Amino acid sequence: MKEKSKEVVWFINDYAGSPFHGMTYRHYYMAKELIRRGIKPIIITASYSHFMNNEPPIKDKPYLFEKVDMIEYLWLKIMKYRDSRDKKRVFKWFQFSLKLFNLPNQIDKPTVIVCSGSAPMLVLPSYYLAKKYKAKLIFEIRDIWPLTLMDFKGYSKYNPLMYIMQKSVNFGFRNADKIISVLPNTDSYIHQQGIHDFDFTYLPNGIFLEELQNPLPLNIKAKSQLSKDKFTIGYAGAMGMGDGLDLLIDVAVKLKNHPTIDFVLVGKGSEKERLKKRIRDLELENIIIIDAIPKREVQSMLALFDVCYIGWEDKEIYQYGISANKIFDYMYAKRPILHLFNGKGDLITEAKCGISVKEQNSEIITKSILKLYSFSDKQREEMGKRGRDFVLKNHTYQNITDKFINILSTPKIYNRKE
Repeated sequence: MKEKSKEVVWFINDYAGSPFHGMTYRHYYMAKELIRRGIKPIIITASYSHFMNNEPPIKDKPYLFEKVDMIEYLWLKIMKYRDSRDKKRVFKWFQFSLKLFNLPNQIDKPTVIVCSGSAPMLVLPSYYLAKKYKAKLIFEIRDIWPLTLMDFKGYSKYNPLMYIMQKSVNFGFRNADKIISVLPNTDSYIHQQGIHDFDFTYLPNGIFLEELQNPLPLNIKAKSQLSKDKFTIGYAGAMGMGDGLDLLIDVAVKLKNHPTIDFVLVGKGSEKERLKKRIRDLELENIIIIDAIPKREVQSMLALFDVCYIGWEDKEIYQYGISANKIFDYMYAKRPILHLFNGKGDLITEAKCGISVKEQNSEIITKSILKLYSFSDKQREEMGKRGRDFVLKNHTYQNITDKFINILSTPKIYNRKE
C-alpha cells in the first residue's frame, strides 16, 4: 500500500517466493537488506509456480497485497500448471506479463524497477512501467534465455517462441539503464548478440547469514533414513534437467560393494521419480532419495554429509558461468565439494574447497570420490574452511545488497567491446 518513502524498488519476478512460500529466495533476501537501509522494496510476483510449497491466499481475487516478514508482496493471480515441463507454463509467462500493464493503483510508485523474470517477455511491460513512473530500469539475468531451452531441449532459434524470447531479451539489453546478472560472463553473450552499448555488473547469488546461523534441527523422518558410520556423498537441491544426478547413480553402481561409502539425494523436481525408478531397477542399496526438507533444516542435513556433490551437463550455456544457491550453502556448511563442471567461472576451483571434474565420466568421478575418501579428516576440514571463508567474503546478501545499492547510485557506464 502507499507509503511515503525516498526510494522504492520493485522486484518483478514471477517466481519470487519466501521461506514460507518456497523458492525462489533471492529477492526476499535482498528486500530484507534493503529495508535495513531505509529503502522500501515491493516484490511483484505470480500467485503460483511449480517451486511453491505454500500458495498465497489469493482465492478468486485478481491480486493480493500481503506483508511477509515486513516485505510487501503483490501477488498477481495466474493459472496453475503441473510442473516445469507442462506447456501451460508458457501461457503463464504471457499471462503474468500482460497483467503487469494493469497493476492496482494503490501500489507505491517505484524509483527503480528490477525486471528479473524467468521469461524475458517481462522486460516489455517492465520498460513500459519504468517510462510511466520515470523509474530506473534494471534488467536482471538469472538464466540465458532462450539459449537454455535451445541447449537442453534442442529447439531451433527459428522456433516462434525462441524468436520472441530472443527479441525480448535483446530489447532489454538495449533499453535497460543497467544490466545485472548472477552469471559472471553474461556480458560476453550480450556482445555476441551484436549489442555493444550497455552497462553490466555481475551480482551473484549468495547466503543470508541470519538464516544459516540459526538452522533448525533435521526432522526425525529425514534423519532416520540416513546411514550411520558411513562416508556419505550428499546432494541437496532441485532434481531437474542438467543436474548430473544420473552420473552420480552410475558412480553408485561402481561403488555398490564398497563397505563404507553411500549416497544421499535430497530434494524434489521433475526428474525425481525417474531417478527413484532407476535406482530401484538397478537394485542399489547404497543410494537413497529423501524428500525435500524445509530450507531452515538444510544446514543440519549438510552437516551429516562428508562430501557435497553438484553436477552440470556439458552444455554451451555454462560458458557464461554458474551461480547455483546450493554451492553457497555447501560452502557455508564447511564440506568439501565434488563439482562436475566444464564451463567457465568455476567457484569451487577459485575457492580451493573441493575437486572439480570436467569430464562427464563416471570412472573419473569415482576416482575423485575415492581420493576425497582417502584424505585425512584434517585435509577435508581445511577444504571446507576455505569454502566457508570464500562465501563469507564474497557471497553474503549483505555484501550483495551493498553492491546493488552502489549500482543504483552510479551513472550508466557502457561496456563497449567491438
